[in-house]
Amino acid sequence: MASISQDMRFRLSLIQYADKYGVSKAARKYKTNRQYIYRWKNRYDGSWDSLRDRSRRPHSHPNQHTDAEIKLIRNMRRRNPHTGLVVFWVKLRQRGYTRSITGLYRLLKRQGMTPEKLPHPKYIPKPYEQMSYPGQRVQIDVKVVPSSCLVNEDKGQKFYQYTAIDEYSRWRYVETFQEQSTYSSAVFLGHLLQRFPMPIECVQTDNGTEFTKRFTSPKDTTPTRFQRVLESHGIRHKLIRPFTPRHNGKVERSHRKDNERFYASHTFYPFEDFSKQLKVYNRRDYNQFPMRPLGWKSPQTVLDEFIQYGVTYV
Repeated sequence: MASISQDMRFRLSLIQYADKYGVSKAARKYKTNRQYIYRWKNRYDGSWDSLRDRSRRPHSHPNQHTDAEIKLIRNMRRRNPHTGLVVFWVKLRQRGYTRSITGLYRLLKRQGMTPEKLPHPKYIPKPYEQMSYPGQRVQIDVKVVPSSCLVNEDKGQKFYQYTAIDEYSRWRYVETFQEQSTYSSAVFLGHLLQRFPMPIECVQTDNGTEFTKRFTSPKDTTPTRFQRVLESHGIRHKLIRPFTPRHNGKVERSHRKDNERFYASHTFYPFEDFSKQLKVYNRRDYNQFPMRPLGWKSPQTVLDEFIQYGVTYV
């Protein structure tokens, strides 16, 4: 229901007083003229809407669209129900339409002929493949250490955190480097193979130059140093789809947690100090920390139970 304004209440009070004491007394009491009272008495039919101000909008305009133009627009809209404003206006101009695009927009909105928006296709994600045992697939990624964590002489330099996380147990291995290159990736992979207690079948990475030459040198088929280490150990290298970091979601999520739990409250000087603090954090606050996807077990517990008893967390 539309709201009742103060002017409408004033008019109703004016009419009721005039009916009781006369128009002349009502005009003197309410400080208005008799014509105003007679006009609203004649218009009043007992409803609030009759006391509402009427629209002052003109019924016609010398520059309004002609019937022929409206017919052309209706026919064009019927044939092109989903066409946007600009394309629709250009098509009309090709058929003799001379009005501006703003004038066309106002007419379309007034006549209810705005384009019909097609529903966006619903994204249905594919079910993620669940791993059955440790080492079946390991995700590897590189994180640039926030510059705000570096102090003194190391301020302005770049440190890198290499991270590998087993998809089955969520067990994680991290290492720090002062450069991001295929050489650093190969060194990290060699240390990972020594630390992880089970054989690794597949390593999944993004398409960074520290892992592959897929986009930097597509014609060069020679493997990088990182890929040669994988081949020498018979490990399959899986590259995720470009620009979709969610496919490496477990390691990306762990990096986000590192920002919240570690980097937000730590500073490092020098590089050896950063490396030591990161190792302590990863061992104590990640591999030993209970996780809901693991049934509130820690990654180290899940890995140890599988190796010792073949116990799964699902």
